[in-house]
Amino acid sequence: MNNFKKTPIQNFTKGSVVTSEECKYWKQLGNPVFIKEYGSINYIDFSPIQPFNFAATCSLRVQIYNPLTKLVLKNISTFQKEAFGATYRKDGRLIVAGDEEGKIRLFDTNTKTMLRLFSGHKAPVHRTYFMSDLHHIASFSDDKTVKLWDVATEKFTTTFRGHTDYVRAGATNPISPHTILSGGYDHFVKMYDTRSHSCVLSVNHGSPVESVLFIPSGGIFISAGGTDIKFWDAVNGGRHLGNISQHTKTVTCLTMSADGRHLISGSLDRHVKFFNTANYQMIHNLNYTNSVLSVGVSRDGNTLAVGQVDGTLAIHRREEKFEEQKADQKREKKRKRRNLMVDEFIPKPEKKESKSYDNSLRAFEYAKALDQVMSRYCVNRTPEVTVAIIQELIRRNGLKQALVNRQQDSLAKIITFFNRYIGDGRFTRILIDAIDIFLNVYEPQFTTLSPNIQRLIVELNRRIKVEEEMTLEFLKLSGSLDMIINAAEIAYENQTDLVDLTATKLQPTENAMNATVIKI
Repeated sequence: MNNFKKTPIQNFTKGSVVTSEECKYWKQLGNPVFIKEYGSINYIDFSPIQPFNFAATCSLRVQIYNPLTKLVLKNISTFQKEAFGATYRKDGRLIVAGDEEGKIRLFDTNTKTMLRLFSGHKAPVHRTYFMSDLHHIASFSDDKTVKLWDVATEKFTTTFRGHTDYVRAGATNPISPHTILSGGYDHFVKMYDTRSHSCVLSVNHGSPVESVLFIPSGGIFISAGGTDIKFWDAVNGGRHLGNISQHTKTVTCLTMSADGRHLISGSLDRHVKFFNTANYQMIHNLNYTNSVLSVGVSRDGNTLAVGQVDGTLAIHRREEKFEEQKADQKREKKRKRRNLMVDEFIPKPEKKESKSYDNSLRAFEYAKALDQVMSRYCVNRTPEVTVAIIQELIRRNGLKQALVNRQQDSLAKIITFFNRYIGDGRFTRILIDAIDIFLNVYEPQFTTLSPNIQRLIVELNRRIKVEEEMTLEFLKLSGSLDMIINAAEIAYENQTDLVDLTATKLQPTENAMNATVIKI
């Protein structure tokens, strides 16, 4: 005689926090290679084109590194005082950097030739960025101003004066060629429109702003200052979207993965942390020996560079081929082990004890089986067992038979269980079907039920309406997130279509040639 098949019980286990695919992705970065530079590394920027070289700004120079060999490819050392914030143009052919004298220098990445020298600021320039039209540069200075420069004429076209303290952070919109973002030590983040020559948006971060950036879609910007990282909606008047407070000391730098899904921050607390931009949750963390001043990640996500206050540069590289070789070796060892022969044996069948509710189901006593899983212990400790029996009764078309002709106290237990777990995502689908059958049985008798049972049914109705409203809100939120993610993907695809500027190659101006200290 065949054994009675037990009712399958689905176990719901809590997932581990550190086993997400995002965490595994960033954990694949290899151990860092440490390189000692001459001074604090105040900025790191990766070239947008392969092989994704990166520029590290430190002391009186800008060093360009190869991420594969970890060696210096080029050394731009025409600065007379400390250099700041060297960044690439999105075709990878030009680099712009500010300095302590308040000047801005434009270089050819292949020849290291200084092509332009912009003069106009009265204090150090800590950040410089190319506009998305490739022909203008935005600069951010300690003289409390933001200037827009024309590369062709070597002159500034607009000056924005809105801050009351040093402007140490800035960004340009990756989509719009007319939008500039600045962050100052006056706690404010301001957005400027180059067409109207005015500030169009201002938000208070609450602390001196150290770094700002746009997500790839350009509709949301992020500010960092103090121990907080804040998200703002640029489209809806600077509405505050979210806040991250995972660092214990001042956040000094921000960067973002090319797809806009992961935010990376560095801080004086010696940590570099990785966040999911959809839910603001931390997914990975790296620890260093000194305070972090700068961080950068390549477009393909295979290289991470971190600059520290003592001049140490840490370069992480994802060694994919090496990891694949190790995995192949492990599989080969396991295959060889499986070749060992073992004696065959016949296992002795074990006598399995059946649960009480399985015995009731076997005897077709559906009402008794439902009563057994409605006990206090089962409802509180193992609700998945109760739901599994309800599901089995629905499958057998026996739930209606189990519900009819019940006493008031038994009905109260069942309705209370529905009220308690209808909002639990693990059981919602099954309980909806069960509630539908329950109402078909007792709706005609509603007026004859006791007041207590009527109140429980009314409460069940209220909870179902709350769940419906919450589901609609989540669907709206899901749609909004899909729009943001799709916009980011479109922006990323557009960034790969770079403009060919070989026909309009820049030549050094007389001003730039006269300012060159050493020409190699």
